[in-house]
Amino acid sequence: MEYLRKYEVLSAVQEQGIVGIIRTESVEKGIEMADAMFHGGLKAIEVSMTFPGALNIMRTAVERHRENDCFIGAGTVVDEATARMCVVNGAEFIVSQSLHQEVVQTCNRYGLPAIPGIGTVTELMRALELGVDVVKAFPGSVLGPKFIKAVHGPVPYAHIMPVGGVSLDNLEEWFKAGAFAVGLGSALTKPAGSDGSYEAVCEATEKVLKEIARIRGSMK
Repeated sequence: MEYLRKYEVLSAVQEQGIVGIIRTESVEKGIEMADAMFHGGLKAIEVSMTFPGALNIMRTAVERHRENDCFIGAGTVVDEATARMCVVNGAEFIVSQSLHQEVVQTCNRYGLPAIPGIGTVTELMRALELGVDVVKAFPGSVLGPKFIKAVHGPVPYAHIMPVGGVSLDNLEEWFKAGAFAVGLGSALTKPAGSDGSYEAVCEATEKVLKEIARIRGSMK
């Protein structure tokens, strides 16, 4: 049934330990990045709603990849109207940089995972009270891996995904601290410091997936 897609999304993110993030003002480039990430083996990507063409990228990615057990979400969603617009255009999960009750409630209404940004234990607990399954620790560069480890003391059941400040070099720190998954943008889309080609993004995606699998395997 359709509502089970929510748990398929969360399962895919948990299994791979990553959500790919696309931020680009070029619709053509964004579509190419989405294609490359999925062909590189990634199962879940979010398209940041910070520019006018974002919905076009998301809608095209949904049309091309949804039937292949791939999941497309929307990022940087901070109000109910935008959340609703993303749902209409095929978003299967919604990510925010902060906690907005209306956005979470919209996701609950349509049976989608909401991944709101939190930076304190108070915000985390509020998110859990609203029925959130996974929270986004943001900005990760400020909070650091120790934040997750410390939070898991009193709240061991919290599923936390850091975004910002996550790179190939520090993936191991995040997962050993207890990250549910990580959000990666430029590490995938700008592997050489500028927007990568289809081949470069695909290769970077494959490399990150292998590294996460290696890290998790060493932790068993």
